[in-house]
Order: sequence, then structure tokens, then C-alpha cells
Amino acid sequence: MAIIRPDWANSSVAMQDYYDHYWGFPVHDDRFLFEMLSLEAFQAGLSWTTIWQRRAAFERAFHDFQIAVVAEFDDRDRARLLDDSGIIRNRRKIEATINNARMIQKLAAAGQSFDDYVWQFVDYQPQRLILKSGEPLPAQTSLSRQMARQMKKDGLAFVGPTTVYSFMTAVGLVNARL
Repeated sequence: MAIIRPDWANSSVAMQDYYDHYWGFPVHDDRFLFEMLSLEAFQAGLSWTTIWQRRAAFERAFHDFQIAVVAEFDDRDRARLLDDSGIIRNRRKIEATINNARMIQKLAAAGQSFDDYVWQFVDYQPQRLILKSGEPLPAQTSLSRQMARQMKKDGLAFVGPTTVYSFMTAVGLVNARL
């Protein structure tokens, strides 16, 4: 049976693979949730294709997005990341990724997994988004605005409502698959 994909997912082999194997499937792994939140932050202002094609470089640079390791990054690590041409060398996005690892560790220290933290926003059930044929995904929703506000309040960085909505659809909090 052929997979029906939206136009963006047919734009390249990499995007087909992303859609077929990653995008929109519910994720409950803290490390992968952190990776996707980080990649979504790096995507801001760029195409997702650019980010996804550099995923391996991001994984190397951020030690496979191991939360405890990234939370310990220091000035030497920041300098190394700013010098790494394989990733997006944006100081604010790098700082946000390190900060977010630290905030996720704070959640864990308080007894809450990152998985539980993000899934509480949708009452632990993927929210179904049904689009008409050819209708684009919204850039943000009232729920992504609410989630972004709370995430910022809780100390997470680079989590605007558009980035958060992309994250929500990427990790299956919102199911927008065709």
C-alpha cells in the first residue's frame, strides 16, 4: 500500500523518510523529545529540510542529545559548537539547547519526566488535526500558544508558539498525518 504524503513530504527522499518514519508518530522518549525540541528551535527561520539533512552533525555536536551531557556544556563546548560548520551556528539557539537540557533535568529532579511534561498539555492523548486537501498546517494554534507560554514560564528557551506547534506535530502530540 502506497503512503499518502503531503506535498512537503514529497519534496525529497530525506523528507519522504522523515514523514514515513518519524513525523507525527507519538514519542515518549525524553532524549528524542529533547532532540526534536532542539532541532525545531534550530529550524526557526530556516527550512526543515536544512535541519533534517544536518541531523547527524547535530547529533555528533550535541552528544546524541543526551540531556545530562548537554546540561553540563561549558564555555569550551559553546566555542566548539559556534565553530562547527556542520550545524547551525546561532549563539541564541545553542544557548537555548543547553538551557533546555538543564530545565529538563530540573523537571526530572522534581519527579517529572519531559515526556510527562509535554504530554500533559494534550491530556496524554494525541490531538487529531484534520485538514482539507491541500490545506497547509497552521503555523500555531491556541494550544501551542498556551504551551509556549507555560514552557517559557518554566524556564525553557526558544519556544515560541510556532516552534512549539512544529514540535507538537513532529512528536505526535498533534496528529496531522494524512
